[in-house]
Amino acid sequence: MNTLICVMGPTASGKTGLAVRLAAHYGTEVISADSMQIYRCMDIGTAKPTIEEQDGVPHHMLDILDPAEDYSAARYAADAGACADRLLARGLRPIVAGGTGLYVDALIGARSFEDEPDTGAIRARLQAEAASSGSAALHARLSQIDPERAARLHPNDEKRIIRALEIYEATGETATERDRRAAARAPRYRAVKIGLDWPDRATLYERIDRRVDLMFAAGLPEEARRIRAMHPGRTASQAIGYKELFRYFDGLCTLQEAREDIARESRRYAKRQLTWLRRDPDIHWIDARDGDKLFLRACEVIEQNS
Repeated sequence: MNTLICVMGPTASGKTGLAVRLAAHYGTEVISADSMQIYRCMDIGTAKPTIEEQDGVPHHMLDILDPAEDYSAARYAADAGACADRLLARGLRPIVAGGTGLYVDALIGARSFEDEPDTGAIRARLQAEAASSGSAALHARLSQIDPERAARLHPNDEKRIIRALEIYEATGETATERDRRAAARAPRYRAVKIGLDWPDRATLYERIDRRVDLMFAAGLPEEARRIRAMHPGRTASQAIGYKELFRYFDGLCTLQEAREDIARESRRYAKRQLTWLRRDPDIHWIDARDGDKLFLRACEVIEQNS
């Protein structure tokens, strides 16, 4: 009665199609777990499911914010959790679908988030330091404070380095310590996790490249220009597909170079997603190459583990 069905996998792996089929089959609804599809107007670049792709299945956690607003996993856990509770109260098993593993973990309670003081001023100061001294200097500082977290982050991963330093300055506790304490808590929900596997990585990368081509054909540059005019916040402005085109608008690269950068960054993102997901022993991996068998196998996993 407290179970979520989670459809997980890298970008372009087929999560939307499977989630919709499962939701229709079980008579339930979908909760998106995509950190960029929450934004209004960012449709093409985030591969947000169209009305046609949703196929009559209600979807939640899409188009809930303007691009100028920032968001976090903690807010997602609260907002998506409220959606899940409403569906569960109606006797439905929600389908959680998306590639943002942190959001899925936050929702089911694998990670727990606590009330924190406003860290906006701390973040602004750290961002200014990163701009003047480089993110590697902040990474070196993090290595002294929280060596475990620093070892997991690339010195150029400015956003996550700053976040870890924010947590320490605001609470006096390292991000690693907070994660350990959170892991000891009982999860909020029980989850049946289905992972879409593409054993041939080259085939997945071809799907990603083809998706980028389709995005450009659908008008991604024009959409990115509209988003730029909205003055997107820190979260939205880092979305793949937009930040590369922003560089083109600023004259820092050609349109073809931006296109190639989007494809390359999308492939790298898929690799990071898989690295995150592979650490979870509870995910049931299914070969995604055969759509019909994928659906049937997913139903088997759900029935065996519900």
